[in-house]
Amino acid sequence: MQTLLLNDDDVDENARMDRVIDAVRGAFTAYERDNAKMPAKSYIDLPEYNGDFRSMPAYLDVRTEDTDEDDGWDAAGIKWVNVHTDNPADHDLPTVMGTMIYSDPETAFPLAILDGTTLTMKRTGAAAAVATDELAVPDASSLGIVGAGVQSYTQLEAIATVRDIEEVVVSDLDEERVADFIDAFDDQFDVRAGSISEAGHCDVLSTVTPVEDPVVTPDDVGAHTHINAMGADAEGKHELADDLLSDATVVIDDHEQCTHSGEINVPYAAGTLTDADIYGEIGEIVVGNRPGRAGTDGEAGIEGVTVFDSTGLAIQDVAAARVVYEQADANDNGYPFDLLGLAE
Repeated sequence: MQTLLLNDDDVDENARMDRVIDAVRGAFTAYERDNAKMPAKSYIDLPEYNGDFRSMPAYLDVRTEDTDEDDGWDAAGIKWVNVHTDNPADHDLPTVMGTMIYSDPETAFPLAILDGTTLTMKRTGAAAAVATDELAVPDASSLGIVGAGVQSYTQLEAIATVRDIEEVVVSDLDEERVADFIDAFDDQFDVRAGSISEAGHCDVLSTVTPVEDPVVTPDDVGAHTHINAMGADAEGKHELADDLLSDATVVIDDHEQCTHSGEINVPYAAGTLTDADIYGEIGEIVVGNRPGRAGTDGEAGIEGVTVFDSTGLAIQDVAAARVVYEQADANDNGYPFDLLGLAE
C-alpha cells in the first residue's frame, strides 16, 4: 500500500465542486445526526514567532440517504494549519499553510497527504454554496463579493453551482486584485467592480475579508439578501455591523467555534448578541429540522436578510479530502510513495 501525495495543483484539479458541495452537505448532515466525531479545534500559540498552529481532526459517517452517491461512506483525517503573520516579509513564505492527512478509518492507513490550503478554499466555497442553497431566494441571479482575495474565487465557483448567477459585483480596496478577479471571470459572468453597498444589494453576498472593524451595515444590503460571512476565523474579527446581525436571521456552522472565532464572536462576547438571536445551525436546516428560505410557491420559511456564519469545520476538510483522493486515485494523479515502508 502506498500513500498518495497531492500538491496544490492536484487538489485543484480533483476537487470537483459539485461533488465537494455534496460531500460538505453530507458532512453537515452527519454532524447534525451525531454520525460524526469532531473534537474542538486546538491551538498552539507561538508569540515568539508571531504565529500559531491549529489542529483539526474529524471522522464522519455519511449514510446513503444523505448523499447523491450510490452508497454512503465514512472518512477520517486531520488538518494541521498555521497562521504566521511575519512569513511573507521575513521568510518569503505564505502567512497560512495547511497540510491534510487523509486516513482509512478502518485501518488508520494514511491514504493521502494533501495541500490543505487549496483544500480549505474549495471546502469553504462549498460550505457557502450549501448555505446559499438553503437560505438564498430560489431565483437568486446576482452575487456580491466583498474582498477579492483567493477565497473570493471559490465563492463564485461554488455558489454558481447552486444558483444561476448572471451578475457579479466585487468590492475591494485593492484595485489590482479586483482587476485580476474580473479578468478571471468576465468570459463567464457579467462581472464588474462596485462599492460595498452595490455588492450587498445583490441577491447573495459573500464577505471574505480579515477586518476587525465591520465594513457592511444594514443600509448596505437588500431586503432579502443572503450573506455568507466567511472572513472571521479568529477572535476579534468582525465583518458585519452588530445591528445588521441583530436584525437578520443568523445561521451558524458550529456554536462553539462561531462564538469563539466566527462572525458573531465580538457581539456575542459583549452580550449584544445572545443565543436567542441565533436561528440555528446549518445542519438543522439541511436535515429539515428547521425551515430554510421561504419558497416561491408559498412554502413557509425564513424571509428577509439571512446570515451564514461560517468558521470552517474539520468535517468539511475530511469530506473534501475524500473527494480529492477518490478522484485523484481513479485518474492516476499525484505521486504515490511508500511512507510507512510497507510496499513489497
